[in-house]
Amino acid sequence: MRILIANDGLGDAGGVQAYLDAVAPVLQSRGHQLAVAYCDDLGRDNSGGVFYALPRFCVAGSGRDAAFARIREWHPDICYSHNMSDVGVDRTLAEIAPVVKFMHGYFGTCIGGLKTHAFPVPVACSRVYGPACTLLYFPRKCGQLNPVAFFGQWSTARAYRRIRSAYAGIVVASEHMRAEFERSGCDPARLHANPLFPTEPAHGGVRPAPGEPHVVFLGRMTPLKGGDLLIRAVDHAQRALGRSIRLTMVGDGPARRDWEAVAAAAGVACEFTGWKHGEERWPLLQGASVLAVPSVWPEPFGLVGLEAGAVGVPAVAVNVGGISEWLHDGVNGVAVTAPATAESFGAALASTLGDRSRLNAFSEGAYRVAREMTIDRHVDRLEAIFAAS
Repeated sequence: MRILIANDGLGDAGGVQAYLDAVAPVLQSRGHQLAVAYCDDLGRDNSGGVFYALPRFCVAGSGRDAAFARIREWHPDICYSHNMSDVGVDRTLAEIAPVVKFMHGYFGTCIGGLKTHAFPVPVACSRVYGPACTLLYFPRKCGQLNPVAFFGQWSTARAYRRIRSAYAGIVVASEHMRAEFERSGCDPARLHANPLFPTEPAHGGVRPAPGEPHVVFLGRMTPLKGGDLLIRAVDHAQRALGRSIRLTMVGDGPARRDWEAVAAAAGVACEFTGWKHGEERWPLLQGASVLAVPSVWPEPFGLVGLEAGAVGVPAVAVNVGGISEWLHDGVNGVAVTAPATAESFGAALASTLGDRSRLNAFSEGAYRVAREMTIDRHVDRLEAIFAAS
């Protein structure tokens, strides 16, 4: 099969590019021919990344029409589209070959894209997209409180809703996301949940829990990731256990300074490491008792939890969005009922860290689940979706 992969950026360092960098070689190894359509080359060294060795078509700027003509000459059997800021690219591609769209976020089901109200307190939104979303956007603080930004987000959501019928298939990473798009009006016959996989294969096996309780957070530091809740939860868990807990916050972002202040005020010993990429992450995860995923917003999947499982680290996470796709309460960690509080999340941490035999059992469960959710199984399902589209 000739597969054209479309993504806004070429050589991005984000999660979508990491996904594509993992999937593309597997598709090639199965005999598929690949090419890539993109709008921006983000400047990664041409020697890095599989896509620089493929036929490439830049579908932006003055060469756009010529690029589409070359794509027609390449004769793709299927277009596998990802994040595209210009929805018109997908519409033109659909005139060339069937387009299967991977919706990595809430595109067309939420104006702000986060499926979360920030007022009066941050909480996941269960509303079905409709006219009321426009009226509630500013009062409920559903996104950027800027009229220009709002209009841009509203226009993008509207464009994605209008183009849905042009897609031969829509792929999402979890049953939660599949249900979200179905509730929002997508044809269920063309919706496919295809769970993700650790971007690094499960390795290292199961390790005994460290002697010192150690909680790790890994991700972008924004208010909706719940870092402030986690710090207060660790304080609660320390008092419940009567011993200190080591907390490591891996990542960076606009909320970091606020979280550092929360930790100082609570008296929680917390190390902020900044961003760690690729192999730099594994030593930090391998030394953890648990990974904490205290997200306030409904994560479409929550891949970081599955990646921690690949090194035998269980998770304590808020059971919101697609988290339950990989987190099985009592098997590979603890699912905290949403909306979580510092007390409820802290109690989950204390019950897990305070029972070494339970923690070791969770570690075995985390490694087992990560080994089961493989890239080969993901690509098996993907090939079936392509064949049916």
